[in-house]
Amino acid sequence: MFLEIVTPEASIFQGEVDTVTVPGVVGEFQILNNHAPIVSLLQEGKVKINGNFTIDEAFESQFSKGDNGSKVLNINSGTIEMSDNKIIILVD
Repeated sequence: MFLEIVTPEASIFQGEVDTVTVPGVVGEFQILNNHAPIVSLLQEGKVKINGNFTIDEAFESQFSKGDNGSKVLNINSGTIEMSDNKIIILVD
């Protein structure tokens, strides 16, 4: 599935991923390939990305290394939309 993460400054990530875990307002949840369409608010926490992908060097410093080779992005809040195997995450 395709993931795009957008901040007010730039689109900091675009690529194919295996799973994405996000901090929803009622708890953390994970999105896998072919997930049902969803729109949700996100709260402060960690966006965890798993898969075989590369992050643009200009934005690499915003991500940290997580468990099992995942990349982690700390966010203050945001929204997520999943539809047709494309995820868009808008974050602060």
